[in-house]
Amino acid sequence: MATNPVEVKRIVPAPTAPDTWRSFRTDMDRLFDRFASGFGMPSLRRIFDADVPSGFGTALTVPNPAIDVTEDANAYRLTAELPGMAESEIEVALTDDTLTIKGEKKQETEKKEKNYYLSERSYGAFQRSFALPDSVDRDKIGAEFAKGVLTVTMPKLPEAKTEPKKIEVKAAV
Repeated sequence: MATNPVEVKRIVPAPTAPDTWRSFRTDMDRLFDRFASGFGMPSLRRIFDADVPSGFGTALTVPNPAIDVTEDANAYRLTAELPGMAESEIEVALTDDTLTIKGEKKQETEKKEKNYYLSERSYGAFQRSFALPDSVDRDKIGAEFAKGVLTVTMPKLPEAKTEPKKIEVKAAV
């Protein structure tokens, strides 16, 4: 009996109707990636999403939370909406230049009545990773969780807080 591996190819049926928004987003992502690569910059999709964990995207995962990243003169702030989660279900970790936010929600319900017994369990997890800029003071990063919103504050190093010097642009003669 032969024990050679056999390659299995899956044929994906052609979509019956085009997904206009997905196609538009893909085209815009490609446009921005081409623009960024012309200046030697990394892909814009990879600036904040440092790695995509393998195994995610299965039926048991919860959708990735909505994330906003803002910057002011003193710090970067990352805000994640995590409704229905508790502080104990969230983990924020820093490894080298990567900030990782993980969340895991487990819920169990059990109800016993005279004529029936109901037991339900649900589980979901997410993980997002972000590459940090060199200007972040890694020793002073802090996180707060209130009303379903996680806020991670990443203060800038003192040398990164300097005001940019304006350079006058002169007309060529």
